[in-house]
Amino acid sequence: MPIKIPDQLPARAALLREGVAIMDERTALRQDVRPLQIGLLNLMPNKTRTEAQFARLIGATPLQVELTLVRIGTHVSKNTSEEHLITFYQTWEEVRERAFDGFIVTGAPIELLPFEEVTYWKELTRILDWTTTNVHSSFFICWGAMAALWHFHRVPKHPLAKKAFGVYRHRNNAPASPYLAGFSDDFSIPVSRRTEIRADDIPTDAGLDLLMESDATGPCLVTEAPGNRLYMFNHIEYDSTSLEEEFRRDLEAGIGPDLPFDYFPENDPNRRPLNRWRSHAHLLVSNWINQVYQTTSFDLSAINRS
Repeated sequence: MPIKIPDQLPARAALLREGVAIMDERTALRQDVRPLQIGLLNLMPNKTRTEAQFARLIGATPLQVELTLVRIGTHVSKNTSEEHLITFYQTWEEVRERAFDGFIVTGAPIELLPFEEVTYWKELTRILDWTTTNVHSSFFICWGAMAALWHFHRVPKHPLAKKAFGVYRHRNNAPASPYLAGFSDDFSIPVSRRTEIRADDIPTDAGLDLLMESDATGPCLVTEAPGNRLYMFNHIEYDSTSLEEEFRRDLEAGIGPDLPFDYFPENDPNRRPLNRWRSHAHLLVSNWINQVYQTTSFDLSAINRS
């Protein structure tokens, strides 16, 4: 089934060009099914890019999904127009009475800040608490995953001596996990962060399991069965050129970063990077949505336990 997003959302045209099935509201209403309700709390500065990245993955699943774009109400975006936010987003306060089958919280480029110094930390903690009552399954990405793991379990993030930046090989620690169904034993995932979560800090007695990790960059994916949560510390949703754009942005800013690891063919930044993670990105999100579909309540009001 296609994904249902607003007709005028800028990401719509790009997704249609890529062959992602998009459904308009009139068509959706003709189908006698309840679409899965997925919320996306978008904390990234380039919100239109992030919308397309996640809509692409969600729209590739065989289920009808309605995507709701959510933003922090106490934060003023510097990189996305107010008109775009007003047209396509709702603040968390506007959706807090709703229930969602799934809810995604993205990363944010603020990872070196202590959590409590983030300007919207108080609102984010209220949102995280709200997911325990109004969301069937939550999926946290990069800084969002670190923030959620700190909030729920006080797992610290540690600054890295050098930014982890590139495409790194990871291993499948749990082939029997429904989230990793169909995964290879060894696969590549983009990494772009200046902090890390350490395996020794993850409290296994709280029902947390490390599903993916890398010898070079550490934990990648943690699942929490009691809370029905996924924590992904890397950027499996990235486009083919995302790391290249970060690299050139930093070059122009005079930061002088190293080449992204194992990204450009033969380490030549003039050559087009090849995407070696797209299939696993689709597989992971498809597995997550399938688990949501298999376990959520048909009656959305039954999800809301607040």
